[in-house]
Amino acid sequence: MGITVKKLIATAVIVTIALVGLTPAQAATKVKCTPTKAVGHTEMKVKPAEKPATKLPKTFTLTTNCGAIVITTVGKKAPWTLTEMSTLAKAGYFDGSLCHRLTTAGIYVLQCGDPTATGRGGPGFSYPDENLPANALNNYPAGTVAMANSGPGTNGSQFFLVFADTTLGPDYTIWGKITKGLDIVQAIAKAGVKGGGADGTPNTTVALTKVRVS
Repeated sequence: MGITVKKLIATAVIVTIALVGLTPAQAATKVKCTPTKAVGHTEMKVKPAEKPATKLPKTFTLTTNCGAIVITTVGKKAPWTLTEMSTLAKAGYFDGSLCHRLTTAGIYVLQCGDPTATGRGGPGFSYPDENLPANALNNYPAGTVAMANSGPGTNGSQFFLVFADTTLGPDYTIWGKITKGLDIVQAIAKAGVKGGGADGTPNTTVALTKVRVS
């Protein structure tokens, strides 16, 4: 489950924003990541919500071994997504999981939310797409948080953090924006992908130790 990179790079070739486009302050930011014992593991079973919550969360705080990333949600624009992601977070589904995929060419994202760290994991249930953007240039700007999927209506637990303006097909539910900690994601991206490629496991090991909802 994830973003189909080969198909989408072709749609994003005119995007020239990359890590070299960061401001001097961003480039100078030093992010310290502590060692983690997190590894890929079998997903816990979590019962899905039966209907969207009447009171939706306003923020998700990803506590990672590299610092805190705060996501401000889109609220009523994505009720199903926020309800199910909140259900998973409160159950501890994301605790001790790795951000398993980094893409630094064509699209600019760090993907998290799969306890197995294989890109194929999920909670065993799905829910509808919501709050899809226009089919336009840079329709997933830096700071966007959106669901990864394997096709329409297949949202589960995997999501991606956009660290530089990105053009994708309008197929991925946008459910929040990073309001603190974007520099952490950008520093992880700057460190690159294991093996020197543009898509794969991040060189910097990033673990979600806890996800808090408020």
